[in-house]
Amino acid sequence: MFDALAMLRALARPDRCLRAAPAGAWALALLLAPGAWAQDTTALSFDAARTRLLEHSDQLAASRAGEQAAQLQTQALRHLGGPSVALTGMAYAYNANLGLDLDPLNQSLGQINAALPNWAQNLVGRVPIPQLPGSYTLNRHSSGTQAAVAAVWPLYTGGATEAARGLFAARQREAEADSQLTGQQQDTLLVQRYFGAQLARRAADLRAQAERTTAEHDQAAARMLAEGVIARVERLQASAALEEARRNARKAESDADLAAAALARTVGVAGRVAPQTPLFVISQPVEPLPYFIDAALTRHPGIGKVAAKKAQAERLHEGEAALRRPQVVAFGSRQLKTGNADWTAGVGVRWTLYDALDRDALEAASLKKVEQAERADAQLRSDLSLLVERHWRAVDNARRQYLDMDGAVVLAREVLRLRAAGLREGTSTTLELIDAQTNLTKVQTERAQAANDYVQALAQLLESAGLSDQFSAYIARADIRVPAPDTPAQK
Repeated sequence: MFDALAMLRALARPDRCLRAAPAGAWALALLLAPGAWAQDTTALSFDAARTRLLEHSDQLAASRAGEQAAQLQTQALRHLGGPSVALTGMAYAYNANLGLDLDPLNQSLGQINAALPNWAQNLVGRVPIPQLPGSYTLNRHSSGTQAAVAAVWPLYTGGATEAARGLFAARQREAEADSQLTGQQQDTLLVQRYFGAQLARRAADLRAQAERTTAEHDQAAARMLAEGVIARVERLQASAALEEARRNARKAESDADLAAAALARTVGVAGRVAPQTPLFVISQPVEPLPYFIDAALTRHPGIGKVAAKKAQAERLHEGEAALRRPQVVAFGSRQLKTGNADWTAGVGVRWTLYDALDRDALEAASLKKVEQAERADAQLRSDLSLLVERHWRAVDNARRQYLDMDGAVVLAREVLRLRAAGLREGTSTTLELIDAQTNLTKVQTERAQAANDYVQALAQLLESAGLSDQFSAYIARADIRVPAPDTPAQK
């Protein structure tokens, strides 16, 4: 009986147990601690994790590649509408054969004698006229080179070139907005996984601590049953509580490993990541709602993307209008050779008076595209304002919830202390003590969850306001750091 009461008193004062533990027990506890054998663990602050994310994220790299491609396309069109000069050249050789039929000529020669006077016929008859061959083949062959330079310069296109350059510039702005939007989404994802891993590890530690404490209570219950202090049903209840604590601890450890793996893959680390920036809460409210709404309506990438869409629609409308105007082009060409070279130069005008396309319908369609972009901009501004307000209220609710749970943690600790004292005095049961310990673990986990809710809501608020890059500034402002298990909060 004395041994059981002494053991319960030791359980009620864990600090005495820690001081009394031999060095070998401390070494064994360290070896058996979760993650003691983990290799290649990388300790990262949130800022360091964000730097690695910017360097290793394939999604960010893809968005940057799309942005750079749009920039290069815009750069390629910066001289559109200027002169175009082309150099042409060729080397040639030919061989040509032409066959001539000489029979008609021979016949004509034979008829010459009959057409002459008699005295001339006698004279010519004395001189034989030679016969030509029946056919003759002429052959020509030669080789040479030729070169020329030609230039074309659009003098007036009705605004088509300006519309084309403006269209690609607007597409570049859209790509930049998409890249910014992807960056902000990746920042929010990092917050989710970084502090989610913090919460999962804390929950696993709390569950492991509850398992150890419940195991101690179970051993104490076994001894008390042997001493005849408690009934067998209390002993069975303690064993059942221990099994549940083990299941919860295993599940929490598995969840923590999964969260750590997700974080490691997000930041491109092979192995484990040990987050160094703890969960936090700013005890005072953040900036008022109008501050974030104004920021959203001016800085959110979605606003820039819709504006770029509207600019594209306007440039397309200008292009449709330009096709109805005349185009004037100057041109010229000259052979590259010495002496008398061939050349040409002039001005050409083209004006389409009629074609198969309904230009009025196309122009009206482009105006509808502009109207569509304007309507989308108005809807986006309304949706953003509502989204910002929702996240702003979520931040404040999480802050209040965390602060309000301070009393619940203090109360749970006090109930645990009283249950331990009651067990020593015989006014409480082992199951009541286990329940008190379980409730403390539950309250501590819920408070850590409230801190994580605050952090996640803050990240979503900053993303909706276009201020994701300022998350680190809010970390620096935090005056409450979520403590490790069984340590007071840091303020």
